[in-house]
Amino acid sequence: MAARNTPATIPALGGEQSLNRYLSEIRKFPLLQPEEEYMLAKRFQEHGDPEAAAKLVTSHLRLVAKIAMGYRGYGLPTSELISEGNIGLMQGVKKFEPDRGFRLATYAMWWIRASIQEYILRSWSLVKMGTTAAQKKLFFNLRRMKSQIDAFEDGDLKPADVTKIATDLGVSEEDVTSMNRRMAMGGDTSLNVSMREDGEGQWQDWLVDTDPLQDERLAESQEKTVRHDMLTEAMDALNDREKNILAERRLSDDPKTLEELSQVYGVSRERVRQIEVRAFDKLQKAMMRIAGEKRLLPAMA
Repeated sequence: MAARNTPATIPALGGEQSLNRYLSEIRKFPLLQPEEEYMLAKRFQEHGDPEAAAKLVTSHLRLVAKIAMGYRGYGLPTSELISEGNIGLMQGVKKFEPDRGFRLATYAMWWIRASIQEYILRSWSLVKMGTTAAQKKLFFNLRRMKSQIDAFEDGDLKPADVTKIATDLGVSEEDVTSMNRRMAMGGDTSLNVSMREDGEGQWQDWLVDTDPLQDERLAESQEKTVRHDMLTEAMDALNDREKNILAERRLSDDPKTLEELSQVYGVSRERVRQIEVRAFDKLQKAMMRIAGEKRLLPAMA
């Protein structure tokens, strides 16, 4: 009878060999309806109820696992990525304020990703990397940028590709070249690696998700709305020329070249590039400030 009041616990995650079992076990925890989630969050916020907190955490373990799967390419054990994501989830639950109108998944996603990314930056290389916000952004976006320009070949990037990535991410070309070389040394994990010693089950078995999680769909929808509103508000920090150049260069489906904009504003291409970089930096700082005011971002050391 006493066990009935015992808070649910997170299934043990002992390593890669137990990952298959862990992923099966966390699917047994039910998803929460909005009303139930709100009441549990209020109970934990107002009374520190550990059972309420446990239900909030366990109902979102699948969300953590799915987010962690997206970071497999950095060569770190998936079980460790999930464990770090679970820590972020717990912090998100602890800081969650249900009366602000967001679902827990929307808020917790920021904490989960931040926890996993910080772990990757600490563990991925013996040489400390990603010490600045720009370097962190480069580290976690380089693969995506390379895929967009079909730069899949091994070795150094082409000069034109380096320039485009550096401009789009607002970092130096030297940083792009250096980061690309470091990441090339790390290697990727094969999707055909067995998850268990008996050879049963492969990583790729967990890639396909034909039925997205309900809380994930809602969280992504809410996050897009939040980001759009933040971007709109942050754009007020820019003057008209900065807004126009940034919109034409980074927010347009058909970006204009530096040459085209230099003719529009009667300045050199280098001046246009400087304005773009400055505007992007101001926009980032404004969005970070707004996110902090809305308490959407965890305090990062």
